[in-house]
Amino acid sequence: MAQQTPLYATHVAAGARMVDFAGWDMPVNYGSQIEEHHAVRRDAGMFDVSHMLALDLEGAGAKAFLRGLVANDVAKLGEPGKALYSCMLNEQGGVIDDLIIYYLSDTSYRIVVNAGTADKDVAWMQARLTASGLVATLAVRRDLAMIAVQGPNARSKTWAALPGSEAASAGLKVFQAAAWGDFFIARTGYTGEDGFELTLPVGQAASTWAALAAAGVKPCGLGARDTLRLEAGMALYGNDMDDGVSPLDAGLAWTVDFKDESRDFVGKAALVANGASKQVLGLVLEDKGILRSHQQVFTATGEGETTSGSFSPTLEKSIALARLPLGVAVGDAVEVDIRGRRLKARVVKPPFARNGKAMI
Repeated sequence: MAQQTPLYATHVAAGARMVDFAGWDMPVNYGSQIEEHHAVRRDAGMFDVSHMLALDLEGAGAKAFLRGLVANDVAKLGEPGKALYSCMLNEQGGVIDDLIIYYLSDTSYRIVVNAGTADKDVAWMQARLTASGLVATLAVRRDLAMIAVQGPNARSKTWAALPGSEAASAGLKVFQAAAWGDFFIARTGYTGEDGFELTLPVGQAASTWAALAAAGVKPCGLGARDTLRLEAGMALYGNDMDDGVSPLDAGLAWTVDFKDESRDFVGKAALVANGASKQVLGLVLEDKGILRSHQQVFTATGEGETTSGSFSPTLEKSIALARLPLGVAVGDAVEVDIRGRRLKARVVKPPFARNGKAMI
């Protein structure tokens, strides 16, 4: 039986179409997925992301543990609330999960992991922590809900819905968070738009959602969240990377920090030994059809594969992220096998759309 977030009854009462996503009953849309997408690009929309899992790591060994656990380097973090995006790798350099780490102090961090990988992530982290001998504890926070409010008017509408929150969050830079009472307000997101991701007690989720809706924030489902993140060129675990794909082959080399040569992390040796064999670029379909994941791409320098694909409501064209041979360049003409037909596409550099406008 699928798990339910604290907002499940709210979604059902609003007429949302519910689907099983990573073992959770989640809203895919509340009516028009296209309207929900445009609401986020043009105004403000909100998503229930309570299926994701927050973890709190605390202790004298927390910093040292994270420096060895993930491919990015938490030593960069020194400002309270500052966030870092990283991949957590296996020994072969494959991506166990992509996650966000918030720095609270050298002995305290909050980590947010994906829903579908949460159990294996926690088991992996606990095993590594025990083996390290470092002094730190990892707490699973299923007592918390998460709501993402995204769009050009997301911050102002959040402040209107939650009186007093502006004083705590108005000064936040992008990829920074702050505590406000029982709330943890992060200026982060997965849509390519400005906004907040709110972490709050489960018991306050429904009232907060209702207050945001009353302030004019449109409820949105996972369908719009997927087209928004794809337009923004953001990777999805299980599509664009997994435990058999390295971040160097998944377009995530920028999340790997090799600067401190003395720092070792899980998977580093494999990344150094193997390097990159593919690159991730965008595709815009020029023929009629819809790009989806796992479609074969034919280029002048070899074959590749789409990893994520959909119709782009902002561009009104079909787009995809694709893992392609290293010799392919932006502007190249390629062909994609869609149901046995080779259709023409153009190679572009993601993102396709961000901050309310098309980038292609």
